[in-house]
This record gives sequence, C-alpha cells and structure tokens, in this order.
Amino acid sequence: MAAGILLSRLAGLARESIIAAAFATGFAVDAFRAALRIPNVLQNLLGEGALSASFIPVYARLLADGDEEEAGRLAGAIAGLLAVVAAAFVVAGVVFARPLTAVLAPGYTGERFELTVALVRILTPGIGALVLSAWCLGVLNSHRRFFLSYAAPVLWNVAQIAVLLAVVTRGWSQSSLAVALAWGALAGGFLQLGVQLPAVRSLLGGLRPSAAWGSPRVRTVLRRFVPAVTGRGVVQLAAYIDLVLASYLAQGAVAALSYALVLYLLPISLFGMSVAAAELPELSRRSPAGGEEPGGEGPARIEPLLARVSFYVVPTALGYLVMGDLVVAALFERGRFGPDDTRLVWYVLGAFSLGLVATTSSRVLQSGLYAGGDTRGPAKIAAVRVALSAVLGAVLMLQLDRLAVGGTGFSGVELAGDLPAWSPLAVAVRSDPDAALRLGAVGLALASTVGAWLELGLLRRRIRPRFGAVRLGGGQLGATALAGVGAGAAALALRAAIGGLPAPVALGVTALPAGVLYVAAASRLGVDEASTLVATVRRRLRRS
Repeated sequence: MAAGILLSRLAGLARESIIAAAFATGFAVDAFRAALRIPNVLQNLLGEGALSASFIPVYARLLADGDEEEAGRLAGAIAGLLAVVAAAFVVAGVVFARPLTAVLAPGYTGERFELTVALVRILTPGIGALVLSAWCLGVLNSHRRFFLSYAAPVLWNVAQIAVLLAVVTRGWSQSSLAVALAWGALAGGFLQLGVQLPAVRSLLGGLRPSAAWGSPRVRTVLRRFVPAVTGRGVVQLAAYIDLVLASYLAQGAVAALSYALVLYLLPISLFGMSVAAAELPELSRRSPAGGEEPGGEGPARIEPLLARVSFYVVPTALGYLVMGDLVVAALFERGRFGPDDTRLVWYVLGAFSLGLVATTSSRVLQSGLYAGGDTRGPAKIAAVRVALSAVLGAVLMLQLDRLAVGGTGFSGVELAGDLPAWSPLAVAVRSDPDAALRLGAVGLALASTVGAWLELGLLRRRIRPRFGAVRLGGGQLGATALAGVGAGAAALALRAAIGGLPAPVALGVTALPAGVLYVAAASRLGVDEASTLVATVRRRLRRS
C-alpha cells in the first residue's frame, strides 16, 4: 500500500512542480485550487473515508466467514447506490456552479471568480468516476489487493502533466492554461477508475451494480455510512472553511496552502493512512460477527502501529521544519515560482508539520473505532476539532496577513500593517498581483495543528474503553523525538557548513546523513522499528 501511495504522491509532486512553474502563486492557480476543492466534497464524502468506515468492515467480515456470494451482492448494491447519488450531485454541481462558487469562495471577484465557475463545471463530472474508484479500492483492500488502488491516482496526475506540457509552450494566457489543466484532471479521473475495474470484475465474478438496498447487510452499511459521511462532511467543512477564510487573504494564500498541503499529506498518506487502511480489514476480520467490539488480537495491534507511524513521521516533521525551504525550492522553484514563494510555502508547511504526529496517529485510532462499528464517535470529535480550528484560524490569519515576505532580517518577514487586526485587508491590497506575499495562510495552518492535537486527545479517550489506555507513539515517542532532535541539529550544522549549494544538492547532502544518524540513534535508544530496520539492513549486507 505504501508503495502505491508513494508512486501516486511522486506523480503528484511532479504535477505540482509543473503547475508551480506555469502558474507560481497567481490568480489562475488560486481559481484552479478552489474549483478542484469544491466538487471534491463528493469524492471525500462518498468515497474512501466513508466506505472505509462502513463498507469495508461488513464486506471483510463476510469474506472471513466464507460467504462470497453475499459479499458480491453487497458490493453490487453499494456500487449502484454510489452511482445514483454521485450522478445526482454531479448534475447539481454543474448546474449550480456559480452560486456554489459564490458561497464557498466569497472573497473571489472579477476574473478569478469567473474562471473558478468555469473550472467547477469542467471538473465536477470527473468526481463521479473518483467516487466509484473509491468503491473499487474498498473491494480490492478487503481482498488484500492493496497496490493497484493506491497506485491508480498516478494516471490522474499523469493526465494533467501531459495536458499541461502539451500547451504550456504555446503562449496561452493563464486562464486558458487553467482550463486545459481542468480537462486533464477530468480525463485522469476516468482513467483512474478504468484501470481498477478489470481487477474488481475478476474478484467479484463480474460487475453487477444493483438497487437491492433493502437487505440486512446493506442496511448495516447504510446505518454506519450516515455518521461516517457526517464525519467526512465535518472534515470537508474544515477544508471549505479554510477556503472561505483564505479567499479573504492576500493573493497567493490559497496557492501557498495547496503547495504546502501536497508535502504535508505525503507522510500522512505513506505512514498514517497506509498503516490504518491496511489494518482495517484485519481488525474487522478479528471482530465478532456483530462487529460491535474488536476481539482476538485487535487490541494488541494498536500501540505497535502508533509506534511505527511515529518512527517515520517525527523525522519527517522535523525535516520540514529544518529543511523545508530546500524541499520546496528543489520541487517548485522554477519558472514563475521565485524565492519569496518558496519562503511562504515553507512557513505554511512548517506550521502544518507541528501537527503531523497527531494527524497520523488519529488515522490509526479511527480505524480501531471503525472496526468495532463506531462511526459516530470520530464524527463528533471531528466536529469539535473543526470548530476550534475555524475560530482560531480566523483570528490568527488576520494578524499574520499583516506580515509580508521579503524583509531583510533572518526571518525574511516584515510588518506591513497595524496589529492587532480584526478585519481583512482592503480588496485593492489583497488583489494586487505585484504586492508582497503575506503570511495569512500560516495562521490557518497553525490553527489546523492545534485542532489536530485536540482530535488525537479526544480519540484516545474514546478508544480507551475498547482498547485500554493508548500511549502516544506506542510508548516510544520520547525516544523517537530525542533521536529526531539530534538528527535535526546535525542537519542544521550541515546546512551552515555547505553554504550556497543548489537546493537539490543541498537537500541531498543534508538529509541523507541526518536520516542515517536518526535511524542509528533511535536504534540505540531502543525504538523497535529502528532496531528492526537496522537488523534488516545488516542482514541484507551480509547476504550481498
């Protein structure tokens, strides 16, 4: 699963690098990001997250009981239901693109608003394909076929890369490039679905979507699906609150958030979602037939998973803080994307990174709750997190939007307005394409981090009656953090020593030694995952 996610994320990084070169942080990429987020609510509401909570536990339990015929009927019924609901929402999204854009990006005006409306109408039909792609993922995961579904988004990224490369040298306007990119995303959604259908058809003995929605198993899925969708809706509400708030920030805020999120989501997908999603079918198989309480080996699996996730996430977060500018520059700094863009994205990424451990650990705890049939608890907790993040984000972003990138000090930031601030900048200021970039997006990222830690604390309390007290990092977070701090200090020393090397070279020279030091230190401090990794490397070296 991690291998498939890595391929798709690498393709995503390549796509983002090309987008950065073509658009930097201009109005057209702001419009594309907003337009992509608006219909994506369908994919995230009806797709992987909700299906993981409701469909996979019931389907995997049927497979564990050997009832493949009933499992096939259940899969067909859920496919038919998703197709009908997705089609209805797609039609509504195309017809009502203008009012949707006005509600969800109220700060957009003029050309940026009109372009966003046009892009929403192009992108929305592709979301139906992505929802059904998530259904394919649920089927394949339950049959322990992990790679294909997580590698399939490579095609979504490749389609956009191919379209953009084909037109970027033709001298088109920024708006025309954004429209071409949207058509590439639409084609990529159908390619992502199409590559999975043959494997799903083979496992199910055919593709038979149905309207048999009254069976007991389907009712069980739907009973869990509603709170799961509510929980996903709350998460999506957070994303759209961020979009609404960011639309009132200086130009470039939405784009900076999007570039930072690409890097922030990489470790979440690789180390949080992959572990949580891979374990969900196993936890579900070990649950009693009613699915209300995990049993067997379920409880013993949680803390080792948290320890494994923390081992990989802690150095990633510290690396983003210490070397984030090198990462951003190596990936994006070319074409229109300049040093000030790099610095802004680094600051946003650093703020997000403070919550990486909390976010990835929460994914594991959510899977434990989903396996036991608890979809309401995570939804309620997500609502609390969103409320806190929204209020705190609104306050912080207004203050930080008075700070501009481009100062002469070490931080490269200077005060460009009066503090405290309780209203957005004037429209003329925040819409000026030649004005200095501002740090309002950092405030939204910091608020998200605070919300992530609150969510983790509430999930630990929720899971305690079923799994017992769950320690942060599986009880090894202290040793992991100590090894990470040592490696981070070494990275800082290396940065000071190597001077002005090009960003890709400086990143390699700094990150590789720091990574080796981290693994060695963690192994000496008794971190299980590090010891296993060191032993594996030594064994392979002896063999070679």
